[in-house]
Amino acid sequence: MADKQAKLPRVPESLLKRRKQIALSKQRVAKAEAANKKKQVAKKKVIFKRAEKYVKEYRAKERDEIRLARLARQHGNFYVPAEPKLAFVIRIRGINGIHPRPRKVLQLFRLRQINNGVFVKLNKATLNMLKIAEPYVAWGTPSLKTVRELIYKRGYGKVNHQRIPLTDNAIIEKELGTKDVICIEDLIHEILTVGPNFKYASNFLWPFKLSNPLGGWRRKYNHYNDGGDYGFRDSNIDALVSKMI
Repeated sequence: MADKQAKLPRVPESLLKRRKQIALSKQRVAKAEAANKKKQVAKKKVIFKRAEKYVKEYRAKERDEIRLARLARQHGNFYVPAEPKLAFVIRIRGINGIHPRPRKVLQLFRLRQINNGVFVKLNKATLNMLKIAEPYVAWGTPSLKTVRELIYKRGYGKVNHQRIPLTDNAIIEKELGTKDVICIEDLIHEILTVGPNFKYASNFLWPFKLSNPLGGWRRKYNHYNDGGDYGFRDSNIDALVSKMI
């Protein structure tokens, strides 16, 4: 009887099975992590190549503009650049005593608070809407630098109707991956060039919450051309945005 007891294993079988399950689980987790790491490395390479391609595209476009302007000057002509496709609209006034029409336009633009800003695709419909809401907004055509700074510094995404900071490309890929927008540089390119997925990219971005401009406003109730603040200010929107970021 004593010999039989000596031969019995000291560790219970249930504990051995549990240890085996834990070891297998650790192996599966390690394998999944290794595969995920490999996938992330490959994705980083793709993102880097895309960013590089976009930089080349922006520089080529800038050089073309300069070249065409020089050619026009040489022949005694004027170079007229293409009509802008993108606008950045900032709400500068509240709703006290506002007519229902401009109020509805501001609502459609998602400008529900003072100093909110959104990117808008310029076409006949949006230009008419901007005319209606003009006394309540400042707008213009932003540069690449302005678009990039807004998205990097003040960019938030709409995820499940929640305002989420754009701290990771995975957030963008999860929401816009089906539209071939997988990183923040893709998002900037889609907005700047007003690409085929501009609607989804713009809707994904939460309206920008900006500060009052450094040094304050000049005169909110006067047009920009009359020394005020509201209305169209073309490329001078860049200077205003830089004061508000």
